Amino acid sequence: MKEILAKYIPERAVEATFELIKSHQVHLKIVNQRVTRHGDYRRMPDGRHIITVNAGENKYRFFVTLIHEIAHLVAYEKYGRFIKPHGIEWKRTFQQLMLPFINPQVFPTRILPVVANHFKNPKASSDTDAKFALALKQYDPENDKNYVFEIPHGSTFRMHNGKIFKRGNKRVKRYECVEIATGRMYLFNPNAEVELLRS
Repeated sequence: MKEILAKYIPERAVEATFELIKSHQVHLKIVNQRVTRHGDYRRMPDGRHIITVNAGENKYRFFVTLIHEIAHLVAYEKYGRFIKPHGIEWKRTFQQLMLPFINPQVFPTRILPVVANHFKNPKASSDTDAKFALALKQYDPENDKNYVFEIPHGSTFRMHNGKIFKRGNKRVKRYECVEIATGRMYLFNPNAEVELLRS
């Protein structure tokens, strides 16, 4: 298991993460990329804990996702099954589990302040914290995607599902985008990955 973890998470985090997996009897499944989620946790009827994480070349994203899902398991065991999935119990648990790893041995110095700031109040998805998502994105392999905030106003872009949108104005935090086929308006996170369509 340690050899497998070493492929996916920062080297200095392997030993402690392996201990977390072992002590909580996690059955870890590494799967092909899913667009809608980075990972998930399920408690099976037989009591097994299954955590699924997308395979990927970004060790920092994989690591944060894995600890995020272990936090669900630990919060469930500590507080019971009636807590909110991303409520205060989960947030505290996630913070406690991540704290030993928020150091320059695990995360690059240039993103460490952003990582530390994110864990003052972790979000249900790392993607909803634009600064944190952008910091992690630096370690993704090169691709031809753009973020919505990079798309020029009035330009069109394609989503992963093939739908085409036109970028509009920015509201407080999100961007108004109109789906070309239906004329319906949607709000996009600034760091949603899309494909800019050249006119």
